[in-house]
Amino acid sequence: MEFLHRNDIEKNFLPGRVVQNAVGRSSALGSEKMTVSFCHYSVESGPMAPHNHAEESVVVLDCRNAYVLWGNSPEHLTNRQSLKTGDLMHFPELEWHVFCYEEDGFLDALCIYGQVTNIRPEEIHQTR
Repeated sequence: MEFLHRNDIEKNFLPGRVVQNAVGRSSALGSEKMTVSFCHYSVESGPMAPHNHAEESVVVLDCRNAYVLWGNSPEHLTNRQSLKTGDLMHFPELEWHVFCYEEDGFLDALCIYGQVTNIRPEEIHQTR
């Protein structure tokens, strides 16, 4: 078994989020079968742009005044769900979504993919 505490994982500051790659390729713990990352969304990172990618499950670890929008395209995110600690979201492959929060809010989540390749849309389209 490998063991690691979240505080020991490098933080990657990206537009709209801070990502800590825990398990997978180029992650704190190597795997060729799965990808697991801690992600933090807050005003410090700025707003996140709508995005899509491989099938994903997201567990809400902690949040305040956070919600998710999703839909058929970045311009038509017609669904909205308020989030609370312990929620689980499951996004099908290439479904558009974005995590949001009110001015005083944040979202802290665990993001899980069942693969280490073909996660980004450009990779998925190349393999088809």
